[in-house]
Amino acid sequence: MIFVGEGALLRRAVTHAATRGHPVDLVCSADPLDAAAADAPHLAAADVNAHADSLARACTDGIVWSLNNRQIFREPLLRADGLRILNIHNGLLPRHRGLPSVAVLFALLHGDTEYGATCHEVDAGIDTGPVLAQRRFPIGPEDRYHQVMLRGIRACQALFEQILPAVTAGTAHPVRAAAAEPSAYYGLRALDRLDTYRDHPAYPRATDLGPFAAHAPELTRALDRPPSLSPPGRCPAG
Repeated sequence: MIFVGEGALLRRAVTHAATRGHPVDLVCSADPLDAAAADAPHLAAADVNAHADSLARACTDGIVWSLNNRQIFREPLLRADGLRILNIHNGLLPRHRGLPSVAVLFALLHGDTEYGATCHEVDAGIDTGPVLAQRRFPIGPEDRYHQVMLRGIRACQALFEQILPAVTAGTAHPVRAAAAEPSAYYGLRALDRLDTYRDHPAYPRATDLGPFAAHAPELTRALDRPPSLSPPGRCPAG
């Protein structure tokens, strides 16, 4: 199997898979140490799609994992023969599509009562592929951004470890989605609406980044931006 992503979440997944005896054929990340625990080859690629042929040749079991990964999978990697690309997403899909750093903030502003992690197959959309499994946890009325984000990361790790045996056995299949489940996407452009929430009662806890301020520069820039520089005419997302 191949791993694509970055950070501690990726490294823990690589370590877990290796210690369980699964083949780690390649780790695609910015840091070569991410592959060290599995003694696996490492590839630093600004665009993993440009290496589709290499990934297809390297993968011995046809499984590609995406964890804490900001790269978007595109052709020809998406149609590479024999590859199944799975993403562990920090958020409940389809409600929290996009960047987890942004989705957590708006989950709190919108009064969501639960958050979690999702394992889904990757298709040509962004976080739109079939869902295989989820782990959910409640959001309390006083929970702050950094608390929800940390629980989301822990849920991602637990979900990967939970579903790994079924994926490798070929028994992990899409689950039936609730018909009324809303879909929302949170990318960088969603931060253009942040200024309209400054008087929202949940704003202080939704923007309490805590230790994650160092890992979400897009949020710190948006929070530091003077209100007068915020684009006009934007309405809060529903």
